[in-house]
Amino acid sequence: MSIIFDYKNVPEAQRGASVALGNFDGVHAGHRAVIDLAKQVSDARGVPLAALIFEPPPRRYFQPDSPPFRIMRPEQRREALKTIGVDIVYELPFNKELASMSPRAFVEQVLVKGLGLAHLAVGFDFRFGKGREGDTDTLRQLGEEFGFTVSVMDAVKADSEKISSTAIRTYLQEGQPEHAAHLLGHYWTADGVVEQGEQRGRTISFPTANLRIGNLIQPMFGVYAVWAKVEGDDVWRPGVANFGRTPTTGEREPLLEVHFFDFDQDIYGKHLDVAFVHFLRAEKKFDSFEALTTQIATDASDARERLGSAPQKELPAVIADFL
Repeated sequence: MSIIFDYKNVPEAQRGASVALGNFDGVHAGHRAVIDLAKQVSDARGVPLAALIFEPPPRRYFQPDSPPFRIMRPEQRREALKTIGVDIVYELPFNKELASMSPRAFVEQVLVKGLGLAHLAVGFDFRFGKGREGDTDTLRQLGEEFGFTVSVMDAVKADSEKISSTAIRTYLQEGQPEHAAHLLGHYWTADGVVEQGEQRGRTISFPTANLRIGNLIQPMFGVYAVWAKVEGDDVWRPGVANFGRTPTTGEREPLLEVHFFDFDQDIYGKHLDVAFVHFLRAEKKFDSFEALTTQIATDASDARERLGSAPQKELPAVIADFL
């Protein structure tokens, strides 16, 4: 898969694609439906399949101080797009130049002269151009003028609920990772590099791998049953994790602490992927470290009962009967 960061210098081999345009944060079923529309044209015409994304997202550009909201890091998103067969990712910097373009200028300068696209697929609620002046009707009109075709995907639903990144974020913030997974089609996964912690867990036989999730959306503070994969390992391991400020031992910046079942290796400095499966309980302040220790044992037992203890070669499928 090719990644292009500048629409003004696109190699000839990466021009003329059937392009799906969107933020694709999460690469959920709705996003994949838009990409499938572009793929139909790609297959029929024998042209590359591409995804066009702005980085940073326009929301971050216009609201730089807003809380973290990403469902996926750019690296995770690229890998997900590659997995579903995208040939080219146009990951264009969203800056003052792009933000000030009229709908017509964007189509002419970026899509036509820059990418030389053959086809464009978008979602039904797509807006573009300065002040979000352009919509799907605008795209169709400009497509006719500039010689590319346009397809528009209707809303995609799961059990009558519209699938959207906004709904997924809400579920994660409300402590409902099962519902988020239902809309994503896979478990939401946070990642980071394992860092040195306070090592209190080792004193009670519950060592944890600690990591910060950076600019990913922060799920509800609390305890989760998780699957986790260590860099260089070839299996997903079940475990229990706490995300929060650990009020019992002294509040600090939010940290994800993961305890693997039946695992004892030094993984400091390694990258860790953590898939959130079940929400077990909200974070709380305990009266003593002993009370916290008792609860941790209960949490681990609960998570083990839900997930089992055996590592898996592939991340298990989303459980569909939680609703």
